[in-house]
Amino acid sequence: MQIREATAADWPGIWPFWHRVVAAGETYTWDPDTSEEAARALWMAPAKRVYVAEDETGAVVGSAFLTPNYAGPAARIANAGFMADPDRGGRGIGRALAEHVLAEAVDQGFRGMVFNAVVETNPAVRLWTSLGFTVLGTVPDAFEHPKDGRVGLHIMYKAL
Repeated sequence: MQIREATAADWPGIWPFWHRVVAAGETYTWDPDTSEEAARALWMAPAKRVYVAEDETGAVVGSAFLTPNYAGPAARIANAGFMADPDRGGRGIGRALAEHVLAEAVDQGFRGMVFNAVVETNPAVRLWTSLGFTVLGTVPDAFEHPKDGRVGLHIMYKAL
């Protein structure tokens, strides 16, 4: 698997799994009906450094972004988002992207990373904790999960 910085030409490879993940309504707080245009604006915004993971054939199988979470004196705390093709789950794409983005965050001078809204039933919570993130708090019953009903949203943090 190769991970590299994304270009605008990568969006057509990102959109199909981005759409599937968000439309499922299980792991992201974005509107499940987000249009492709709005999704591209969210994911590929100029303030974000976007990365893609490619398989051995060059197909985009995952993507992540890195951006400051705050501005001004707190701009050295990062935020990131991660998505992998659901058809390729369990192949280490999420972990590889996470390790890459964490290293990039350090290289770019970030002192910590915060996730503002991790759905507590998201299997990625295990990944984040295994990489040293801690749950700072949970907003109870904040997320309407299509299968699990109302569940909490974790705020997670890792010092870099």
